[in-house]
Amino acid sequence: MTQRAEGLDEVWDDWKHAVNMTAKELEDWLGTEESGEVGQKSGGSGESTGHASGRRIVELLRTRKDDLTDDDVAHMHKVVGYVKRHLSQGGPDDDAEHSRWRYSLMNWGHDPLKG
Repeated sequence: MTQRAEGLDEVWDDWKHAVNMTAKELEDWLGTEESGEVGQKSGGSGESTGHASGRRIVELLRTRKDDLTDDDVAHMHKVVGYVKRHLSQGGPDDDAEHSRWRYSLMNWGHDPLKG
């Protein structure tokens, strides 16, 4: 049996609520042009922070809960915080489906239009 990653129990339910896309849905989304056009880019790589986070989220979604590391849990906390902050800002009044707000959230594994 592996050792439980520090803080996993505290973030698990929030993570499951914040990340409402499957690994396949997120992976497919990250391959779109729209996904690459949103978010803040840093480090000169041309990839936004959210897009890089999305790739990491795909890995986390494919990792068994018992195999998550402390570093994984720290990223899960970061994702939950981002999604909560972004949702609290609210989306556009018109055409949320094709908005940068939604696209940015989707890079972080959350589709606000998903029921």
